[in-house]
Amino acid sequence: MNKKKIDFATLKRFMPYLTLHTKINFVALGFGIIAGGASVYLTFLIGQGIDQLIGPGQVDFTILRNILLAFIAVLLLTSFSQWFIQRLGNHVAYESVNRLRKDAFKHLNQLPLQTYDQTPHGSLMSRFTNDLDQVSVAIGAVYQQLFTGLTVIIIAFIFMLRLSIVLTIVVLCVTPMIFFVSYWVAKRSQNDFAQQQQIVGELTSFINERVSNQSLVKAFRQEANNEALFDLSNKELQVKGQRAQFSSSLTNPISRFVDHLAYIAIGLVGAWLIFNDMGNVTVGIIASFTIYATQFSKPFIELSGLMTQIQSAFAGLARGFYLLDQPIETPEAKIELPAIQGNVIFEHVDFAYEASRPLIQDFSFEAKPGQTIAIVGRTGAGKSTLVNLLMRFYDVQAGRILLDGRDVKEISRNQLRQNFGMVLQDTWLFDDTLRENLTYGRPDASDDAIYAALQKTEMLEYVMDAPKKLDTPIGHYGVKLSEGQRQLLTIARTMIANPPMLILDEATSSVDPLTEKKIQDAFLELMKGKTSFVIAHRLSTIQAADQILVMEQGQIIEQGTHEELLHDKGAYYELYHAQFQE
Repeated sequence: MNKKKIDFATLKRFMPYLTLHTKINFVALGFGIIAGGASVYLTFLIGQGIDQLIGPGQVDFTILRNILLAFIAVLLLTSFSQWFIQRLGNHVAYESVNRLRKDAFKHLNQLPLQTYDQTPHGSLMSRFTNDLDQVSVAIGAVYQQLFTGLTVIIIAFIFMLRLSIVLTIVVLCVTPMIFFVSYWVAKRSQNDFAQQQQIVGELTSFINERVSNQSLVKAFRQEANNEALFDLSNKELQVKGQRAQFSSSLTNPISRFVDHLAYIAIGLVGAWLIFNDMGNVTVGIIASFTIYATQFSKPFIELSGLMTQIQSAFAGLARGFYLLDQPIETPEAKIELPAIQGNVIFEHVDFAYEASRPLIQDFSFEAKPGQTIAIVGRTGAGKSTLVNLLMRFYDVQAGRILLDGRDVKEISRNQLRQNFGMVLQDTWLFDDTLRENLTYGRPDASDDAIYAALQKTEMLEYVMDAPKKLDTPIGHYGVKLSEGQRQLLTIARTMIANPPMLILDEATSSVDPLTEKKIQDAFLELMKGKTSFVIAHRLSTIQAADQILVMEQGQIIEQGTHEELLHDKGAYYELYHAQFQE
């Protein structure tokens, strides 16, 4: 596919973000006209000044002084206008990218969970940071050239025509070569820039994973192996980056070489016109014309010098828009939903993450309101998949799931999910205060509700001893807390939200047996009257469940209470005695 078409399509798509700043753009255009006109007028003054230097003792200092004063005034006006354009350009650049970044993040929140499962998280973060930063830098650099450069080109062209049509034709014959050189180099290097940005995303993902799990890296003594893997990716980035930078950097020197050919042609043709007394050409006119030619071609040359930044920006924009092109969860209308009773029915459900590898087939099961359903089985049996389907992180491919007699596909995802509270094995606390973390699911929770939940999870004493109590920052990802404390806080967060149904996935896997017993007592109190699904490997935590489902390869192979399943001496009996054998 033609890279140039891709670039223009990407630019066209980004234009609405730039045109939102219409007033600023018109102000910048006004200052661009001033700066461009002033720059060209400076050249005219230079030519006038040179023509006053007729010979020894033949210099009109009065006129020359007036020209000099005018030159200084126009120079100050030019500098001020260019400074103002730069300020406006920076504003437009960062505001436009800020809006694009906001749109991308909003879109990110609407993506299905499948996208997160299949995309490295570091690559997603790179699209928000490095890729879009490249766009900001390029816009700021191009913005100043755009308005001033267009004005200079137009006015310089008019002045050149007034001075000499013949010399203007010479310039017009040479200048287009600059554009073709830029286009030729850009077309061949754009793919290198796209690959460079992709590798940067992969490298960001690699670093993010290793830094966030540094304790495991050290525990498994993988520092040397990680360094070797990093060196491979870093070397690939070096090769692609150097290739992209080298090919793009050719644009500016080649463009300047072509431009210098124009100077030589102007000098030769101008001298020929003077010697043949044609066109009323003077030395001052040739001097002015040479500068006009420079000003005429300067915007093209400066843009060619920015080609590296421009191409990096195009590559970054393409990656950003690729994210925006990912299909979102289908928007759903909010419906009138009565109070949830908690009756959940799976009817002949089929599901597979990959079509070639079916996981759940013809699965049927009912959880009655208020029941506690425990789900056990070997790794990969499909336990967490049931939760994903129930929460509509994924939709079933056949059959249906009913909640209080209504197909969950008829309920908007937000309405469905607000009726579930989740406590997962992998704890997540963000870098903020204890209060903000605890009220994440219920921002309007009172202090009494928070303290009551902390009391049940044995975390009240810790919070009361904290320097600012509930307003104490917990550090990035809760690094100031132990693993068990983080787990306890996530359990307290769910208690505060107080949803009608619960999903507990290895919720007590990170706490000691004594704390686990206290948490189980709190959970039993919390789960009264609520339909609860408990995924567990530690069978000691589910003995009081109303039903225990034993799963294998996406199917229920046993079902019953703890005592019934032990009496049957089947798969559950083997799992239980494997954990508690003497």
